[in-house]
Amino acid sequence: MTALTLGAAINAGLSKALETDERVLLMGEDIGKLGGVFRVTDGLQQRFGAQRVVDTPLAEAGIVGTAVGLALRGYRPVVEIQFDGFVYPAFDQIVCQVAKLHYRSNGRIRMPLVIRIPWAGGVGAAEHHSESPEAYFVHTAGLRVVAASNPQDAYVMLRQAVASDDPVIFFEPKRLYHSRGEVDLDADLADAPPMHLARVAREGTDATVVTYGAQVRTALDAALAASDEGISLEVIDLRSLSPIDMNTVAASVRKTGRVVVTHEAAREAGVGAELVASITEQCFEYLEAPPQRVTGHDIPYPPSKLEKHHVPDLDRILHGVDRVLDRVPAHGTGSSTPAAGATEGSIR
Repeated sequence: MTALTLGAAINAGLSKALETDERVLLMGEDIGKLGGVFRVTDGLQQRFGAQRVVDTPLAEAGIVGTAVGLALRGYRPVVEIQFDGFVYPAFDQIVCQVAKLHYRSNGRIRMPLVIRIPWAGGVGAAEHHSESPEAYFVHTAGLRVVAASNPQDAYVMLRQAVASDDPVIFFEPKRLYHSRGEVDLDADLADAPPMHLARVAREGTDATVVTYGAQVRTALDAALAASDEGISLEVIDLRSLSPIDMNTVAASVRKTGRVVVTHEAAREAGVGAELVASITEQCFEYLEAPPQRVTGHDIPYPPSKLEKHHVPDLDRILHGVDRVLDRVPAHGTGSSTPAAGATEGSIR
């Protein structure tokens, strides 16, 4: 085992993929000489050359479109979108080409393409640099969507994504790039949990907290704080957002009878809404309280001075737990109350 940051674990996964398969190549803005804005690809161009670690123009639609052509010709491209909010110019390519070609060709065409996206907030950046666009891609049939929350998963899941014949949107929580953990660099992909399976990050008995990405760490902190009051929280790290491993989620909810879903994307029509609907369908007779969502607000991403009011924190998650445990009233929209100064009209 080796202690690595999440960013270094992704770098190691990319390096392993390039080393193992000559069809793999990396493309993105400033990923070569600079090593990427977050230095995640640092040193890879020097090691593997400019033909395999390609600095591209600032044109996301062109980057993804070129990657589609390369995938059609047998390559396995890994594309970096520099920031989450920069993915929108490539949205047409992703939704109309990347997600559809396998289906449109009746299975004759494979699209082994990974789109890496540094994602979400917590780093003091404004809109277009701190957004959570995952619901757009979860809603798009034909894409796998995954989100790593720790260095070990980042390393293994990235290698699994590159090896997959399906297109994968790979969300990387940028505020965890410098978080450190133990990584097994010799992990055999055949023995690793498939990337579509969720994991129980912490076992508990009183309520289930379901989340993904950087919010996993916040949920674990909330579980630790709750334990001081004798409350046992089970934390589920989804890992995959499409498909969602409802078997693991449902098993936990049937055990605890109570569930809080948290993510920093907007509440309305978010991943949390799908989770709550599915939990209600599959676990209705086991629920002791209405499921609660603790989410970002339905507003554009706020300036850095206000983001602490937008991103769900330990206190907001614990308030959601109090609601499902009947420690506070469960009616209303307290888990998505507008940020200070916002009006109801400004969030719809």
